Amino acid sequence: MSFSLNARHIQDMSAAATLEPHWGYADRALPCTSDAGTCAYLDADYSAHDRGMLYTGILWSVICAILLIWACWKHYDHSSTNSALFAPRLSGIYKVRRTLAALTHRYLLPDACRAIFGRTTRLQVLVLAALAGYLLIFSFVGIQYNTWVTPVSEMSDAYQTRSTIGPWSDRVGVLAYALTPLSVMLSSRESFLTLVTGLPYQTFNFLHRWLGYIIVVQGSLHTIMWCIVELRLYQPQPTTGIEWVTQTYIVWGIVAMILLLAIFFLSTPWGIRFTGYETFRKVHYVLAMVYIGACWGHWKQLKCFLWPSLIFWFIDRGARLVRTAILHYHPDQLDQSRVLGFKTAEASVTRFPESDNGDVIRLVLENPQDPWAIGQHYYLCFKQGSIWQSHPFTPLNAPVVSQGKVKHSYIVRAKKGETKRIADLAANGISKTPVILTGPYGESMTRALTPDTNIICVAGGTGITYVLPVLLELAQRSPSPDRKIQLIWAIRHSSNTEWVGEELAFLWKAEKALNLKIDIFTTRDSTVKGPSSSAEDQSGISTPDLDEKAVNISPACVSSASGICDCSSCTPGENLSFSSDCKKKHPCLHKLIPDFLDMNIRGPTTVFASGPGGMISDLRSIVASCNSGSKVWHGHEKFDVSLVCDDRLER
Repeated sequence: MSFSLNARHIQDMSAAATLEPHWGYADRALPCTSDAGTCAYLDADYSAHDRGMLYTGILWSVICAILLIWACWKHYDHSSTNSALFAPRLSGIYKVRRTLAALTHRYLLPDACRAIFGRTTRLQVLVLAALAGYLLIFSFVGIQYNTWVTPVSEMSDAYQTRSTIGPWSDRVGVLAYALTPLSVMLSSRESFLTLVTGLPYQTFNFLHRWLGYIIVVQGSLHTIMWCIVELRLYQPQPTTGIEWVTQTYIVWGIVAMILLLAIFFLSTPWGIRFTGYETFRKVHYVLAMVYIGACWGHWKQLKCFLWPSLIFWFIDRGARLVRTAILHYHPDQLDQSRVLGFKTAEASVTRFPESDNGDVIRLVLENPQDPWAIGQHYYLCFKQGSIWQSHPFTPLNAPVVSQGKVKHSYIVRAKKGETKRIADLAANGISKTPVILTGPYGESMTRALTPDTNIICVAGGTGITYVLPVLLELAQRSPSPDRKIQLIWAIRHSSNTEWVGEELAFLWKAEKALNLKIDIFTTRDSTVKGPSSSAEDQSGISTPDLDEKAVNISPACVSSASGICDCSSCTPGENLSFSSDCKKKHPCLHKLIPDFLDMNIRGPTTVFASGPGGMISDLRSIVASCNSGSKVWHGHEKFDVSLVCDDRLER
């Protein structure tokens, strides 16, 4: 009751015959013994709050309903895809699904307002707009807009001005609390949303960031409006303002707002550059939890939104530790040097020196574990650097279990930080380094590799690690005669093929069986030179002997800044094609992708891509333009083109 008295001091709690409970709010003292204006204001205030709680319930009911429908559809889709028995009966549903997919890709795949949202698809911006629209509408609906001027007791010349500002700012604050668990869920690496939808956790980073911006705006408006009410509209001043600001729940509210603003400023590009990305991540975790605690101290009646936030956060952190322990817990190898059977993986390091973009290192290790799915990645922590940092990298090899162990191979661009430190160790003759793994994370791309789906892989530089496992997986399967496959890889120098020489040699042997075409574009070489013709380079990694093959050297397409180029001189190469001419030549995706689709006999096409942001943005526009819902509806599945890209900042 003392908390209610402090929070709603305009009520006469001592004269109340009963206390009416309100979920998420202070109890209402009934009957109201104050003046008519104050009682009318309290009626409007409590009514607005109750409606606000109803709207938050509707919001979460809609979110849960969407997730439930998504999970059911995901299960149904898996069952129908894996069961040939239901294929004839599902032909109509299959046709509708393909048509809707083509329409979605056509209109929602390209980037949306890059100046504001960055390299983000229209679909994600549409989801954000729907959420923001709901919040905007229901921040104002169900509130009685009025002003009540009432006299101050025992002061004939002072008046209280009570208005809709109070109930409205409370509504905004309630919505900010209600969004907190969703924000934590969107940021989790061990994501419940990934478990339900099948989408990788990094897909939700955009919504997490912008939802945070919305919470900052809501918290700021809530704080500013109540400062206006208590420090200006309520009388007498400054007595009322001082009594208000010194109350415990207000102090916690001020602390929560300061923490929220600190989180916001540190998460801006300038804040991240100032502190460093790893420092930003650690500080972000700590400040977020302290902020939730301050919100609890400010208004514990809304702890129904704070408990789930804490639970999701601790589950995320605990699950990461469990994943790491499972990967490195080997009790059969227990000795005095290892604690509880925990053993790091020893990775061999091969360095490929480069002068213009940082060295590249290849890590190869073996670990007793279950195989991962194609498309998933691991977080690697380099023990010789810092145990407080880990970076996501995609294994470039297909997972194969041999004698209880799975081989991992990684290509890492070592520009600065921990990766640069490992490259420096390799330059000084250190050939092995201990690595701690966490994972796997991300979506499985296996379901996209159906026999009737054509595959085109596009990679830039070290992005080859994302698309190469797809090709290696297809090379191990029974070939599909009507399927066409193409690899487009842009690298700076032809010698960069040594990074994945062993894998390229394997694909070279399977080229005809796979109906595979490989195009490699060199962007910095003044003259074309194939990779080393020796069977083994100094690192012991075999490279394809291209000098013995017919290599077609075709002029490169020059991409302009707008992504539009003149492709009249482009001649597609046969088999393995090296393209190099003049300066900074890049593959002309505006011609290569449509040309690939024109060669297809039947079936949809999936484009797997990883590389610079500009390349991914161009691909989104190109793939979108290649889709046609009407043509797919009339049976031309070649116009159903999907894009699967690696949108992580680090590979």
